[in-house]
Amino acid sequence: MSDEAPLDYSVPPFPSLHLPVIGVPQAQNYLYHAEDIWRFTLYWTLILHIGLHFVVAAFATAIQWRNWRMMWAVPVAYVVVSGLEALLAGSMVGLILGWVYEAGNFTMTTWIPLVWAGINVLVVIISSFPMQSAI
Repeated sequence: MSDEAPLDYSVPPFPSLHLPVIGVPQAQNYLYHAEDIWRFTLYWTLILHIGLHFVVAAFATAIQWRNWRMMWAVPVAYVVVSGLEALLAGSMVGLILGWVYEAGNFTMTTWIPLVWAGINVLVVIISSFPMQSAI
């Protein structure tokens, strides 16, 4: 367990991912408050969701280019839907993570929101496949 946030604590700028492999000397960044955890999780979820849906929309546009009159709507619809999905999923997961970490008085590294945004995207990918049993 950790104590409250340090007196000189300031919220790190958005990505603030600590990469010790590169060898850049930098202090590891932590998040202490539920609002900061929610914000980081929401931003990462928006980035990953919209990125994934943009790639899928580009693929769908390339496959169906014969119907070019309607193809402009596919990327727009995908980005709007993914933005709404990310807003809902990122907010729910971010708030739950923030509440749990704040209730336990834990510190959160800035990698955890990225990992949970990745889990959100993987859930979207897995749920896109039909799940039918052969039994």
